[in-house]
Amino acid sequence: MDLRHLRYFQAVAEELSFSRASRRLRIAQPALSRAIKEMEQELQIELFERTRQYVRLTPAGATMLRETASIFERWDEALRRVKRTASGEEGELRLGYVGPPTAPFLSRLVFEYRRRFPLVSLHLEERTPERVWEMVATGKLSAALTRPVSTPSDLGLRTLLLREERLGAALRSDHPLADRKSIPWKLLAKEPLIILARREGASLHDTVLSGCRQAGFVPKLAHTPSLIGTVITYVAGGAGVGVVTDSIIEPDSDLRFVPLIPAQTVPLVLVWHADHQTPPVERLREIILDWKAKGRLWPKLESAD
Repeated sequence: MDLRHLRYFQAVAEELSFSRASRRLRIAQPALSRAIKEMEQELQIELFERTRQYVRLTPAGATMLRETASIFERWDEALRRVKRTASGEEGELRLGYVGPPTAPFLSRLVFEYRRRFPLVSLHLEERTPERVWEMVATGKLSAALTRPVSTPSDLGLRTLLLREERLGAALRSDHPLADRKSIPWKLLAKEPLIILARREGASLHDTVLSGCRQAGFVPKLAHTPSLIGTVITYVAGGAGVGVVTDSIIEPDSDLRFVPLIPAQTVPLVLVWHADHQTPPVERLREIILDWKAKGRLWPKLESAD
């Protein structure tokens, strides 16, 4: 017995007529009668009472009709879910991210994604760049918003550049350099610097050291905390000058962000695995590409670039 038999049975049970059911199904009446007989023989029960005057459901047939309707409702819903999954409207998206660099847009992106695809189960995981990269490579995350890290080229990872974030000095407003429009790297030579620890952000850490090296000095590192928020706290407390990206300092903050020259940038990317390029990941990429084209990821920063 298969779905075809159930379709035939449902038509006869609803029409209570083999002739009307055969016209509805567009099959010959003898073939329909044989199919119903096959069902009854397999089940070893009678589903219909048949006379020359009428066709009626037996009690077992009435139960079969209710169950058949339920089966087809579940089947139709299963097909709809399969189609929604294939189109990215249903499924799961496990999105990793690094906190502060994504703060200007992440909550808006999550809101937009959930609005468009409410049936996709969306899970967020904040980790360090190295950790989210590893989790994407091993399939524990669907995709991630992160800094690039040094990885073997054969991992099968793909990236989409979101933005090159410019480095600058994070300063208290009363610092002597705070009123400048830009600061040469060499002016940081005598300043106690506060930068993110390398184990938490190798890309940012190494770019800062490279900028100092190109300016001809070895930086005096006052603190190298594990969180960028702690870098800002040290700066606000007067412990030194932070070197951060332009998305870190809020426009209404008491601290100042002054770009460093010559310019050094750190990329922020979307990363995913080529073998795990699921429809939910594709829909996420589409939203990001659209927002990037329209300047909606960092509207204030991008309008100032």
